[in-house]
Amino acid sequence: MTPHEAWLSATWPVVRGHLPDPPAAVVDLGCGSRGGFVPMLRAEGYDAIGVDPNAPDEPEYQRTEFEHADLPRAVDAVVASTSLHHVADPAEVIDRIVEVVRPGGIVVVVEWASERFDEPTARWCFERLGAEESWLHELRDDRRGWFEREGLHRGDELVQLLEERFERRQLHYGPYFFADLVDTSEADEQAAIDAGEIQASRIDYVGTRPRSAQA
Repeated sequence: MTPHEAWLSATWPVVRGHLPDPPAAVVDLGCGSRGGFVPMLRAEGYDAIGVDPNAPDEPEYQRTEFEHADLPRAVDAVVASTSLHHVADPAEVIDRIVEVVRPGGIVVVVEWASERFDEPTARWCFERLGAEESWLHELRDDRRGWFEREGLHRGDELVQLLEERFERRQLHYGPYFFADLVDTSEADEQAAIDAGEIQASRIDYVGTRPRSAQA
């Protein structure tokens, strides 16, 4: 199983468990070049589309930034997995989510709380790196420079923006790095979190658009 497949497998229950029943209309924000959750959503009968500048060149995707996508209003849900921390202006993107999600609709956000990447967490991750190069290798070799180049938005800042616009259903912190580590499962990482060895760095946020909200 590739890191991408391991990540989707682990986070799919979080996403699917909070969505309305099919054939609800769902947008996968930042689906990436391999389509993100869109194939899984469509296989279950959802009217799903993915939005990403690097999305597959297929009818169920739009190859553009979410802010510029031609989306219907009143979709039933928006899913954003590890995408908001990369956007230029997260407040603008989250405001756009408010515009396209129907009142009472769902937003599911899976993110990285990068501010929790302390020394014990970094050490634990770097001890479990394999030979194949990954973003964690780059981070290990030049941590300060990597963060400066990436210009990531902090997880707590993203949560605050979401809290200001949605009614929270769930806010949970859990394993984030396992998919990119050797011989390390989600359960292994959770055990290290429970033992106080590392920080829980994955944000699982679920909210609803208030029914009184004005687009």
